[in-house]
Amino acid sequence: MAPPPASPADSAPDPRPIASAPVPITVPSPRDHTHHHHHHLVDRRDTPRGRAWDWEPERNRRGEAMDGAAAVKQVSGEAGYVLEDVPHVSDYLPDLPTYPNPLQDNPAYSVVKQYFVNPDDTVCQKIVVHKDGPRGNHFRRAGPRQRVYFEPDEVHACIVTCGGLCPGLNTVIREIVCGLSDMYGVTKILGIQGGYRGFYARNTITLTPKSVNDIHKRGGTILGSSRGGHDTVKIVDSIQDRGINQVYVIGGDGTQRGAGVIFEEVRRRGLKVSVAGIPKTIDNDIPVIDKSFGFDTAVEEAQRAINAAHVEAVSAENGIGLVKLMGRHSGFIAHYATLASRDVDCCLIPESPFYLEGEGGLFRYIEKRLKDNGHMVIVVAEGAGQKLIAETMQSIGKDASGNELLLDVGLWLSQKINEYFKKNKMTINLKYIDPTYMIRAIPSNASDNVYCTLLAHSVVHGAMAGYTGFTIGQVNGRHCYIPFYRITEKQNRVSITDRMWARLLSSTNQPSFLCNKVVEEAKKEQERAAQLLDGSPSHRKVDEKVPASNLGGTK
Repeated sequence: MAPPPASPADSAPDPRPIASAPVPITVPSPRDHTHHHHHHLVDRRDTPRGRAWDWEPERNRRGEAMDGAAAVKQVSGEAGYVLEDVPHVSDYLPDLPTYPNPLQDNPAYSVVKQYFVNPDDTVCQKIVVHKDGPRGNHFRRAGPRQRVYFEPDEVHACIVTCGGLCPGLNTVIREIVCGLSDMYGVTKILGIQGGYRGFYARNTITLTPKSVNDIHKRGGTILGSSRGGHDTVKIVDSIQDRGINQVYVIGGDGTQRGAGVIFEEVRRRGLKVSVAGIPKTIDNDIPVIDKSFGFDTAVEEAQRAINAAHVEAVSAENGIGLVKLMGRHSGFIAHYATLASRDVDCCLIPESPFYLEGEGGLFRYIEKRLKDNGHMVIVVAEGAGQKLIAETMQSIGKDASGNELLLDVGLWLSQKINEYFKKNKMTINLKYIDPTYMIRAIPSNASDNVYCTLLAHSVVHGAMAGYTGFTIGQVNGRHCYIPFYRITEKQNRVSITDRMWARLLSSTNQPSFLCNKVVEEAKKEQERAAQLLDGSPSHRKVDEKVPASNLGGTK
């Protein structure tokens, strides 16, 4: 298997300009030019030589015309090995100088035997492979490099948060600031207030380790957030006017898509600016990465609502506790909160269609559980059952980010359940609990605080090393740099044909509500996704042909 190429960030200041056609570009070994510092932190592992990058225009990879789109940096090797690399400032600014990483003189890291990441380290997206099977897609491993492309004194960084709230936003902000300051000695850091529009509204605050010291103990974001407001030219004008050269964007898939557009404009203008993203979503619906920060906290907070619903249900005759949790198109919070609780009798998510009337329907199941146990707890994700509701109600439009506003499945389902049992002359006591926005407004828990710290430090290392046009993510437990297009192509969805969903069905004893046609479509989608992980390039036009009736729909 051919090893990956050495990145320009890890080699000498001899990078090549971006190619105009998809021809291989030979990249020198980092050992050809590395300055030999006699220091315990210098990476002394031998690096194989003779690499090639295959540059493929993004329009060809994604099956659509993209004017001015950057080339995709991709390496193909033996046994189906594919490295999906991320852009670098030296791709379009050749002959940039490099500097020794200040971490090599940081006493805090003197105990680390080998701190710098090996230039050839990659992270595999698919961790389970067959002996003779393809090795699949890889991403460049995150971490500090021996050589950096920014001197601490020249760095002028900014941080912006966009979209909805999520536990851990303040922790990420804090750790980016502290990481830049403590690890690299950066002193100029701006906070852009109010989302993307804050760039051209000129709303900024100065961020220092002292000013952000306690913010991780608060929910929300000290910078404020908003949806929309993305005027690319104005944003890049502001970046250029202020002399900003590192942009850290914290937000969901729409925000990361916007960051990708900002990067393209920066590249077009030839600016030495690193644009880096930290993916954020309370729904855990960003693909490729293991999970989103704040997700563990959201699931933990959802337990409080489920516990309250359970207490209400068991304390009344034929008590029903109904809890609505967040999950617009992906039911991960409801799924994992149900598995963690063990008090839930039925979990309804967007990926698994359900029906109300008839044999095998929700009403018959509720009736059976009440007769057997005398009480019942139902968890429903906010995006579940929208087609059923739409049959009786009209859509209510879209928000500023273009997301379709959902009808309230909790109130609708409460009304339908009450009507059914009233018609059947059976007394029930239904309590409806809606904690949807409460679970995203709290500070992150200990687990998420650690996760946010690692994400923030990894993204800082990447920006200082000159990488740009990337987002940071944990893949199979290792942090890596992922091209923007990989996390904005589609949404991560709960697979209703895998073991985790089967475990939930076993825990709740609920019917699957699925007909054979839906199950077969779900299995085909899962097989198609597995083929993509084996190294086949994703293709948006192929994605659009996949039925979106269950779990495989794209945005």
